Amino acid sequence: MSDETETTEAPAAAAPAEAEPKAAKPPKAAKPAKAKKAPPAKGAKAAGDGEKLPSVANHPRAGAQIGRAKSWGGLLGFVLVAVLSGRAHVPAADLMLRALLGGVAGYVVAWASAVAVWRHLVIAELRAARVRRAAVQRAKAGSSLSPGGR
Repeated sequence: MSDETETTEAPAAAAPAEAEPKAAKPPKAAKPAKAKKAPPAKGAKAAGDGEKLPSVANHPRAGAQIGRAKSWGGLLGFVLVAVLSGRAHVPAADLMLRALLGGVAGYVVAWASAVAVWRHLVIAELRAARVRRAAVQRAKAGSSLSPGGR
């Protein structure tokens, strides 16, 4: 009976291996923090003198009108597709899915169209300002050449 009650001990060879401490990894050296450059603001000059280049993003009226066009485009796309799907007796779940996709498509089309239109408007405004400036400079130059200007 004493043979049955004996407990088995772990082999002696395994004990020294477990007792040995594992080689600790040396701590990783902290990498020096890289100085990240802030991305330039939209329309900012590369020289960094704070002056902004003319663009649709920097135009005072363009942002509001493009936002308004996107909202109307999304709404009209949603309603148009919903009405057409309803007239075709499409199930309600499919009708809503189609209407949502139509709204997204209307939003994207309106956004692209509005940005394209405003690009042309910004360029036209710049040309008009250049023509006005040239006319003012010609007027100044003409007045300085007049006999009474001496």
